[in-house]
Amino acid sequence: QVQLVESGGGLVQAGGSLRLSCAASGRTFSSYAMGWFRQAPGKEREFVAAIKRSGAFTYYADSVKGRFTISRDNAKNTVYLQMNSLKPEDTAVYYCAAAYSTSSYYSPGSYDYWGQGTQVTVSS
Repeated sequence: QVQLVESGGGLVQAGGSLRLSCAASGRTFSSYAMGWFRQAPGKEREFVAAIKRSGAFTYYADSVKGRFTISRDNAKNTVYLQMNSLKPEDTAVYYCAAAYSTSSYYSPGSYDYWGQGTQVTVSS
């Protein structure tokens, strides 16, 4: 069992930055690939970024590539999402998720555990 708790969301002006954190419980954090997803009102949950167990490989949605950076600290059981040059269309609830075994990092169905989400609002 893995419990995930996100933090770092908030209200920011367009062009600003936020750093989301996701703290995981348990001693097997390094066994899980980690992902960030987001869901805006009336829309489906969409993939944002993912990182493999070791942190050596990362994946991004085209809409955030070059602006967002995912990273992890396995010693601290934490995954991060650094978000720069934020746009109003980035407004959503952001979720972190853990996948024990998957080759499809982009699909929400590939992830075994989810956090409760943190709201990010970008004003224009």
